[in-house]
Amino acid sequence: MTPKLGRVGGRGQHIAPFYVMEVMKAAAEREANGDDVMHMEVGEPGTGAPAAAVAAAHAALHDNVHLGYSDALGIPPLRARVARHYQDTYGVDVDPGRIVVTTGSSAGFVLAFLAAFDDGAKIGAAEPGYPAYRNTASALGFNPVAIAVGSETRFQPSTTMLAAGPAMDGLVIASPANPTGTMLDRPALRAIVDWAAANDVRIISDEIYHGITFGAGAVTVASLSDDAFIINSFSKYFSMTGWRIGWMVVPSHLVSAVERIAQNLYISAPALSQYAALAAFDATQELEANVAAYARNRDLLLEELPKAGFDNLAPVDGAFYMFADVSRLTDDSQQFCRQMLVEAGVATTPGIDFDPARGKQFIRFSIAGTFATMQEAARRLIKWSADRGS
Repeated sequence: MTPKLGRVGGRGQHIAPFYVMEVMKAAAEREANGDDVMHMEVGEPGTGAPAAAVAAAHAALHDNVHLGYSDALGIPPLRARVARHYQDTYGVDVDPGRIVVTTGSSAGFVLAFLAAFDDGAKIGAAEPGYPAYRNTASALGFNPVAIAVGSETRFQPSTTMLAAGPAMDGLVIASPANPTGTMLDRPALRAIVDWAAANDVRIISDEIYHGITFGAGAVTVASLSDDAFIINSFSKYFSMTGWRIGWMVVPSHLVSAVERIAQNLYISAPALSQYAALAAFDATQELEANVAAYARNRDLLLEELPKAGFDNLAPVDGAFYMFADVSRLTDDSQQFCRQMLVEAGVATTPGIDFDPARGKQFIRFSIAGTFATMQEAARRLIKWSADRGS
């Protein structure tokens, strides 16, 4: 039988691109030509891994610690330390047996979706929202459900809109959220958790930006439910993006399923990264200094961006983003970001990454860079706005 090599590929062929990667490519080309760029497009800390984490990695290598496969759920000391983190930070007791160490939060979402849902399940997520929620769900054979949120609910889902919306099997919530930086307080989270329980909807709580808040601290869904999946990572607050290390809190009756899936898909998270992550919990002073730097950037840009015409911003409760409504300035955020890069040398992310339906009216600024970068970016944007007459 002749193979049908000319056939269209699998479902992955239909996954949307990450438009921010196009911005990064264009920014790199500009830099290669000798022009500088103020980077406000990448959702990545401008700081490196904590010194304690780097030292622990060096020690593991120097002391010839066995760095082969670990248990699929993670090394026991790290699982225990993550559990202690919930007690120390939130006053919540979590059984270390419910902790699963993952290859970044991305693997956590794959494991949660596969363990919790059957083929074709409907998984809801707010839009604007992190595009990997819907793209991962689609790639795995599930059906993403867009929950259109806006400024009237601070870009977060409410029980009213959930009750009025389509039926779903799962719901991803994020607080603080990417791209908006908005948060759900305890009463709002409690209402959503109660609604989900009453409607047999499994919650997956993305808590990757916990620790990066400006004012009230974030509330973990682990304090409200034992039936939700909690996804977190060492990438954002702990500044360890490239180490590809994260964790989950898993409902106790699904730990075995997650373990079996993890064994087959990943074997284990990177061993060296696990030892480094264990030490990262002791770097509080350094990490809080990073958050203070983000807060300083936030305060600067809240004052300066309106001078450049970006005066309709989502509340910046946490994370390191500012989400701007630019409908007064453009009806094509992708082209607007291209012009901004070419004419002002400032790289930002078009809103279509986060909301395919309405994203042409929004852009996202990342404020995770240095204060000097934020100052120069603001200066350029104000001048660019004046030159454009906007």
